[in-house]
Amino acid sequence: MTNYTALCQQLSGLIGGVPHLIANLSNASAALWQAMEDINWVGFYILEGDTLVLGPFQGKPACIEIGPGRGVCGAAVMTGETQLVADVHAFPGHIACDAASRSEVVVPIRAGGKIVAVLDVDSPIPGRFTEDDRRGLEHCAAVVEQELAELW
Repeated sequence: MTNYTALCQQLSGLIGGVPHLIANLSNASAALWQAMEDINWVGFYILEGDTLVLGPFQGKPACIEIGPGRGVCGAAVMTGETQLVADVHAFPGHIACDAASRSEVVVPIRAGGKIVAVLDVDSPIPGRFTEDDRRGLEHCAAVVEQELAELW
């Protein structure tokens, strides 16, 4: 089980006060990768216009662009809410960047009141993510929002 309190403290220490967006997102994805069990991809998609563009991540190569409203990441942007998906194959419009992924959680990241990115975490295990994971990852995203607010 992931200790999200410790992870969020680590994230704050890693990225706080560092004026480089990509470097910070890279360290954040690496910290999440090391702290979480049974995941096969973790990273960020950055919103450019209405398209999500691949940002720093850990895992296999991924989709470079995700169009508006497409897949779990697009749903998170469209709804403005975290998407917790127990079985991605049952999710309408799921984009299979990695066929091994079976469950996913995607958290919107905001700056200036607008969604600027998403935090995306995938697992090869169906039902891997719990409500505790959702809350913990939302807390991690809030740290990213707070520490990087001026860099977006």
